[in-house]
Amino acid sequence: MQHTQTDIFSADHQALHFAELCNALYERELSQLANSSLSQASLLKRRLSGLSHHIKSAARFLTSHNTPLEVDFHNASWQAKQAPKAFSAKQDGEKCRQWVRQCQIGMPLVVAVIEHGQESLELDSIDRIDSEQPRIHLNKHGWFNLTGEWQQTGQVEKRWLLPDKASYTAACCGHTWTHKGKGQPRALTLRELLLSTRINWKNPKVALTTHSR
Repeated sequence: MQHTQTDIFSADHQALHFAELCNALYERELSQLANSSLSQASLLKRRLSGLSHHIKSAARFLTSHNTPLEVDFHNASWQAKQAPKAFSAKQDGEKCRQWVRQCQIGMPLVVAVIEHGQESLELDSIDRIDSEQPRIHLNKHGWFNLTGEWQQTGQVEKRWLLPDKASYTAACCGHTWTHKGKGQPRALTLRELLLSTRINWKNPKVALTTHSR
C-alpha cells in the first residue's frame, strides 16, 4: 500500500512539472512569434501547427530527463554551474579535424557566436558533410571548415566547438560571457531544447543511436 501511494504522489509531481513546463514554453514561443518578422500567414500557420507536439516532446524529456543537468521547471530551462571564461579561446583546431571523421548527420553541435565583445553558445545540428571541399554544414549557421571556422565574413564571428560535456552543458544552459566575465544566461529556443534531447551525455563525441535513446 505504501509503495502504491508513493507511485501516485510521484506521478502527480511529474504531472505538475509537465504542466509547468508546457505553460512556460507556450508563453515563450507565443511571445517570440508575436515579435518575429514572419509576415506570411502560411509560414505562421505552419509554425503554429506543430507547436503543441514539439512543446509536449520537450516538456516530456525535461520532466523525465537522464542528464547531468538540473531543470528549472518554472522557466523551462536547463541549469548548471557556469564556467568563468568563454569556450572559443580553448578550441583545438586539429582535434576538431580529427573528430569530423566520425561525425554524423543530425548530430547536435555547439556554435560559439561572438559579437560586440559578447560570446554565447547555441545548439545547432549537422545536416550536410562535404568531403570534397572539405567542410560541414549546420542547419542554422551554414558552412564551417573542419577546424571550426565559419566560412562567412561579417561583424559576427562564429565557430563550432568540439563536442564535450562542458560545451554541451554551457550551450544547454544558455551561458554567455562578456569581456568582464560571466554574462546573463539566455533562454534557449524550442528548437535548441529539442536538440538538447539528442545529446549523448555518456559519450558526447558520438551520436546517439535509436537503441541508446
